[in-house]
Amino acid sequence: MTSSPPVETPGIVIGNHTQKYTAKNPAIRWLTARWVTRLEQMLDRVAADPGAAGTSHALEVGCGEGVIANHLASRWSRVTALDLPDAGLRDQWRQRPGPHYLHADAHRLPFEDNRFDVVVAAEVLEHLPDPERGLAEIARVGAGHLVLSVPREPIFRSCNLLAGRYVRDLGNTPGHLNHWSTRSFVRFVSTVAEVRAVSKPFPWTVVWATLRTRP
Repeated sequence: MTSSPPVETPGIVIGNHTQKYTAKNPAIRWLTARWVTRLEQMLDRVAADPGAAGTSHALEVGCGEGVIANHLASRWSRVTALDLPDAGLRDQWRQRPGPHYLHADAHRLPFEDNRFDVVVAAEVLEHLPDPERGLAEIARVGAGHLVLSVPREPIFRSCNLLAGRYVRDLGNTPGHLNHWSTRSFVRFVSTVAEVRAVSKPFPWTVVWATLRTRP
């Protein structure tokens, strides 16, 4: 009998609870593809921004299986991507070479200040026990641009309920600890950066923001 590998980060949902990139449900795959397209369009805008001239180093916080990190690697010459310890993620990372992958906690990023030209956190902040600290860490290690994405609430939970998913938890996806509408998420991001653009691919919110100059 084959035994399961030991859990390296107990009590925390690692990666995607639903395999949205390869889901059997065509609606989930279509919505995910649309979200990825909008995210890529936002990344293209960042890469083309005059203020981003010469940027070369991107970071993805909470990279999951490495899908978005691969998209970053097509735009920036150096990409670092991190997530919590998990053997399954490491298997996925080996299938997506290019970015430099490592294990780390979003609440305590192991980098010096102002290290990265672009910092991306796609579907991460909703999972953090302390999202304010996570956002502050993202801003601390960033030196220019942020691209952040979260589920758009209460729409995201409503869609789960309509599909009969997580009914006992009122449609809340396991591991989602924080919930933002588009307006409240923009306010949240605005505490550390100037919001440049907002996209709302159903049922998500994607924000591009520029970090304010530090004194």
